[in-house]
Amino acid sequence: MKYKIKEFMKADISKFYILGVSIICLLLLGGFFSYAMFTVSKEKNNAISIVTGNLTYKLTVDGNEGNTLAVGAGETKTFTVTLSNPNNRVARFNFYYVGNLLNGVEAGYMASGNTPPEATGVNLEKADASGSSNTYTIKVTNNSSSSATITLGVQVGLDYNDLSLPSNGHLFEEVSTLASDVVIENLSSGSTFDDGTDTFITGEDPNNYIWYSGKLWRAVSVNNEAKTTKLVTQWNISTTTYNPSNQTNFEGSYMEDWLNDTTVDGFLGNLRDYENFIVTDAKWDATLDATSLGSITRPNGTTTVTASVGLLNMYEYQSSNNGKTNGYLNNGLSWWTLTPYSSSYVRSVYNYGSANNNSPPTASGARPSINLKSSVKIVDGNGTVDNPYRLNGDNDTELSGTLLSSRYSGEYIKFGNEENNLYRIVSHENSTGTKIVSAEPLKDSGTFKTINFGSNTTFSSTNTVGSFLNGDYLTNYVGSPYTDMIEDSTTWYLGTVGSGTSYKLAKYTDTDMSGYTTTTDAKVGLLRFGELMSGQFDRYGNNTSYWTLTPYSSSLVRSVNDDGYAFNNSPSLARGARPSMNLKSNVQITSGTGTKSDPFVLTLGS
Repeated sequence: MKYKIKEFMKADISKFYILGVSIICLLLLGGFFSYAMFTVSKEKNNAISIVTGNLTYKLTVDGNEGNTLAVGAGETKTFTVTLSNPNNRVARFNFYYVGNLLNGVEAGYMASGNTPPEATGVNLEKADASGSSNTYTIKVTNNSSSSATITLGVQVGLDYNDLSLPSNGHLFEEVSTLASDVVIENLSSGSTFDDGTDTFITGEDPNNYIWYSGKLWRAVSVNNEAKTTKLVTQWNISTTTYNPSNQTNFEGSYMEDWLNDTTVDGFLGNLRDYENFIVTDAKWDATLDATSLGSITRPNGTTTVTASVGLLNMYEYQSSNNGKTNGYLNNGLSWWTLTPYSSSYVRSVYNYGSANNNSPPTASGARPSINLKSSVKIVDGNGTVDNPYRLNGDNDTELSGTLLSSRYSGEYIKFGNEENNLYRIVSHENSTGTKIVSAEPLKDSGTFKTINFGSNTTFSSTNTVGSFLNGDYLTNYVGSPYTDMIEDSTTWYLGTVGSGTSYKLAKYTDTDMSGYTTTTDAKVGLLRFGELMSGQFDRYGNNTSYWTLTPYSSSLVRSVNDDGYAFNNSPSLARGARPSMNLKSNVQITSGTGTKSDPFVLTLGS
């Protein structure tokens, strides 16, 4: 159970007996330390209240992140140690001497042949505001005949000598780990907007990142009554049409279908254990709104849709930064909302953040939105982009020996050589293996590579792009041992998706999914229009347009533009390529957690 300090008035300290402060001592592993646990006990009239809480800190030794001091035999060495407090509250961090590793055996404070740091380096208090740091000098003498490693520890706590207990004898209250509480309470002051129904997270880049089911999300709001937490993906997971012409309804649309498709082709069907994490009967307000950007008025609920997955509406987008275009929900790409502008147009967000009105057959980016259940807990992370919150039940760490085929769409893997070695899981389309795609279009020496599609709109292993993918790409961009992990042949679906038609037609002969379209077999191919992970995953200007293998017509091929829209291009034009392939069923994970900074490392099992 975690607790925080209650607010109360100072009183005559002589009336109370202070039991003292009991600290959990941590052996640091170096670097930036998140959620350091501390415990405090305090007594009044035989009533004891205990607190544990979370504080973060950063320790560097001689300018390097870490906490170990190596001292040779007979040496006396002086170290410069800096302790920083990045928290948004005042806290006390004290150095203490943990012990040493002498002759390979962990020893205590007064290990034979070794002396602890000088008094000036022991228990030096650091009680300062957020972002500050103190630097200390520590001298260590090793009188033994063997080298030794000294480990510094840090005491984490608060000083209560001038405080009294409240009348109920309890100084502390529970600190919630529920997602609905954590995402709001850990924000800086002024980073929320409460409209009486929902509390919205606001600002240009608040610490509201969440990693769930292989994707990076942003926490948007918390419902004040239900305590559910609304999320939206940071990037466009796909690019697809909304609906046929003059059909601006979200309910029954191609977009709602794609979001809530529980098959291998849909978003919901590839979301990890969604019944345990998300509200499956969530209400989505799709009321028409023709007001201009900056007119922030909550929709009246005239049109609501019940679904597991939805999109943000324009009110939610505007509430993220007071109607401005530079809030955190502007991801630098163009994407759909579920708000109709009229009977003919649906509202979307431009790549530079302004509002746009698109015809439903237009192909723009899809950023799925979900509502986390009130019971979902955060177990790790601090909400930053480099250390997003992790959810209980989706925080796997020991995955060595796990089959890649058991993992989730969006997770990152290391595959291939040099600058093109980051890939993502797409789905498990063939049920036994794992379909993957390059995380971004291929590069040559830092520049995006472009290539013609071919002489016509039909992809094959022998057309221009297909020949490259199944030849030069395998040899020079992938190489051994990765080529051995790829299935020798994959079926690629070549259905045409024209204006105002469903994404399903890229694979099936009709929207009932009763049969497959024209197909071709090849070792390496491209993603289909509307397929998972076919969206852009970087801001406009940092990426390039790339081919899908889906025809728009007999003369044009679908491509995904660098701003998130899909365009229809002549196959003779040059565009980027994101190679896709199926990995064998016996590919195993040897290390990594599947995030962008820690991708899975693979091996081919027996």
